[in-house]
Amino acid sequence: MNFKITLASLTTFLNKVTKLLIPLVVASLLLGIIFGPDTPFVGDVYSNVSNILNMLGEDSLLALVAIIIILGYLKKD
Repeated sequence: MNFKITLASLTTFLNKVTKLLIPLVVASLLLGIIFGPDTPFVGDVYSNVSNILNMLGEDSLLALVAIIIILGYLKKD
């Protein structure tokens, strides 16, 4: 019984953190595109996302579309 309460509260906490961090990452990406990767903090987020997409290889555009589709599905909830 106590495990269910703890798991439920942990899930609620993680959902709140995710709802807080997603707009911050989106804003950081947009600012990184506008001001470039040399901007403090913002540039780091932009560079990290760019590196992740480059690791995926030539199909990075396809991966970006897949990420957008996944985020759209998660937002539907």
